Amino acid sequence: MICLLNRLTAELHAPRSAALGILLLASACTSVGPGTQRVVNADKNTTIQGIQVINLDENSWQASVMPPTPGFAQTLGQSEPVGEIVGPGDVLEVTIWEAPPAVLFSTAPIATSVDTSRSTSMPQYLVGPSGQISVPFAGMIQVTGRTLSEIERDIVARLRGKAHLPQAAVRLIRNMSANVSVVGEVDKSVRMPLTAKGETILDAIAAAGGTKAPSDKVTIQVSRGGQAYSMPLSAVIRDPQQNVVLRTGDVVTALFQPYSFTVIGAAGKNDEINFEATGLTLAQAVGRFGGLQDNRADPKGLFLFRWENPAAVPAASGPVTKDAQGRVPVIYRVNMKDPGTYLAMQRFTVHDKDVIYVANSTIAEFQRFVGIMASTVFPIVAIDNAVSSN
Repeated sequence: MICLLNRLTAELHAPRSAALGILLLASACTSVGPGTQRVVNADKNTTIQGIQVINLDENSWQASVMPPTPGFAQTLGQSEPVGEIVGPGDVLEVTIWEAPPAVLFSTAPIATSVDTSRSTSMPQYLVGPSGQISVPFAGMIQVTGRTLSEIERDIVARLRGKAHLPQAAVRLIRNMSANVSVVGEVDKSVRMPLTAKGETILDAIAAAGGTKAPSDKVTIQVSRGGQAYSMPLSAVIRDPQQNVVLRTGDVVTALFQPYSFTVIGAAGKNDEINFEATGLTLAQAVGRFGGLQDNRADPKGLFLFRWENPAAVPAASGPVTKDAQGRVPVIYRVNMKDPGTYLAMQRFTVHDKDVIYVANSTIAEFQRFVGIMASTVFPIVAIDNAVSSN
């Protein structure tokens, strides 16, 4: 095509026509994206060093298999239930018993009191920032960070010698400190209190009314201690070990199709396409973007661009540009003319942030050139010839 344009420019003798020929050369040579051969020779035509172009076949598809990620049982571990540990904002109820004759908390005279034990319920206590509550005759009791049984023993120890054989019962009326948050693609975001039962991930999802999307398209992310861990919801449902007990402060997020790949070029549509954590094959990806355009695409020019784990590909012979995670640049070439490729595509896994590019065919580029010639160059040449003849 460039040779044709050069010849055309040489044949235009007038200065005005020569300038026009140069402009047409620039516009016609400007393509939407690189052609097939330019991508195949990417290691020679780009500033990124060490790009490998690997043909997708039965031997190379295994490079795309993502190593299994650790599940919640391995990353979060099996936590112990909260055990009703008191924290700021909780509301407590304290009840104290005395054996007969009750003398400290009794409201009746000793002579007329009935020879039975007597209980006294204190007003409900809201635990403040100090973490202490004031119990009559027992003084200030530290409650924050302690279990209910520890608080009961402390109250009894302080009343011993003041009350007659005292006993105490402490009950958590309202739990405001031991909670987890459930957000994302759920029916209703909630703040779920934790109890001694030991609420799990699926308990949290159920408390939020379930997920809006089907479970096989949802990923569950648990944020804990500044780190985030993810698993497909369907995997948590299948494996009870992954349904771990939550801890105070955990944030459970339901994500719908959290991964994506981008497709550009002569494809059915150019778009960023989301997919689920359960995985997506290249065959499924091609179906999601509508396949190749029959009148534009080069069936031998479907490429997948990826920063790949060096262990998954052959070692480069020269210097290699690596990203911040130590991955190397790789381009996988797919020949849609080869029937065997379709079998490999069913097992080739698309990764998050992959880029799929479909090159234009040489015929389509030539037709584009002819279209420019027919609509622009030939009418101007005819006008120029007519002016010259006059």
